[in-house]
Amino acid sequence: MSAVISADWVLPVEGPPIERGAVVIEDGRIAAVGTADELGSGEHYPGAAIVPGFVNAHSHLEYAVYAGFGDGLEFASWLALHVERKRRLDYDDMLASARLGAAECLASGITTVGDASYSGAAAAACAELGLRAIVYLEVFKSDPSAALQRFGELRARIEPELSDRVRLGVSPHTPYTTSAEVYAACFELGLPVMTHLAESEAETLWLTTGEGPMAGLISQEPVGTTGIRHLAGRGLLGPQLLAAHCVAVDAEEIALLAEHDVAVAHCPRSNALLGCGIAPLTDLRAAGLRVGLGTDSPASAPSFDMFDELRAAVSSARARERRPDALSATEALELATLGSARALGLDDEVGSLVQGKRADLAVVALDASPYVPWEDAAAAVVFGGSPQSVLTTLVDGEARYERGGFRWQELRSNGASARSRALAGLPVAASR
Repeated sequence: MSAVISADWVLPVEGPPIERGAVVIEDGRIAAVGTADELGSGEHYPGAAIVPGFVNAHSHLEYAVYAGFGDGLEFASWLALHVERKRRLDYDDMLASARLGAAECLASGITTVGDASYSGAAAAACAELGLRAIVYLEVFKSDPSAALQRFGELRARIEPELSDRVRLGVSPHTPYTTSAEVYAACFELGLPVMTHLAESEAETLWLTTGEGPMAGLISQEPVGTTGIRHLAGRGLLGPQLLAAHCVAVDAEEIALLAEHDVAVAHCPRSNALLGCGIAPLTDLRAAGLRVGLGTDSPASAPSFDMFDELRAAVSSARARERRPDALSATEALELATLGSARALGLDDEVGSLVQGKRADLAVVALDASPYVPWEDAAAAVVFGGSPQSVLTTLVDGEARYERGGFRWQELRSNGASARSRALAGLPVAASR
């Protein structure tokens, strides 16, 4: 089965923008990309651009209802509040939240996520709503056998949801909540691995000295060095590892990440709003690292809005480097598509509009933005786009979201119920 869609612009990412462009879709894959004159206009979207579906390199769909939890708290206190409230939710609550998160991703033009999943509910939500995913099941603490038991139980729960579209990964949580032995056991599974790494100065202080605001909150022993050096010293860095954040890193640590081909998920809004700082994106990219863009979760970000994340990536990079050319709109768009796909190891399948790849794409209307008439199509999408401007999001050529045609009332109602249970009994003021 063949279909053609066209728009004022097509932005393939691997190749220059195409004015009055078109994409031919056959059996869930891209059959051709070119001009509408060459390929036919098919279903035409005037005043719009067709872009590769965004690839969210780091998300927590199960925390979709956590927006604003502990806003303004210092990182360690925010983390403690997050853990306390999470304990009040059961699997059904997590599933309701993950469904809402998956829907919000699709509405933002996101077609693939690399999701850190505490309960496994993200796998069920992605399978149900048609979102492509690597679901990294989270494990914690010191004992490898206990960690693998937890992983096995979660894996058994989500096994029916796994497919070519929804794949399995494992996430040893952080070097301060997870032992090196657990990391090693996770690597031995032969799966994609994701971890939170070098997110804050508080993390570095605790790992190196056992002091600071994290003291008393963490059950693991300090390791006497930074997380990156600790993992490197144990042979636990490699190309299968995706490291989220990498804010508190020095030149030597960047070199270690590059030497071992570790991928990085850059989450500028989360890092900024938690007061963790700005990751050295320019240095990470200059070192040749595979860097993608992630929204993190609404607990910190506070949404799955990839357009806001794109703008945050541009503004934070330019502010850190004090140069307006530190990150262009075109580079940011690549970061959120092909860059993230490379970070997840999925770039053979998604991340750009290229013949043979999966037909994962979004149509973004910009006729109501200040960027029409078009001067720079990538800048128009990055600076003028929003979830409200996404007309449709396709995964494997199938419309998984269409503006005005989604069951938001049910999703938001169920999510609000889960949020109410998380909030019950712990006023924010009491934790400040």
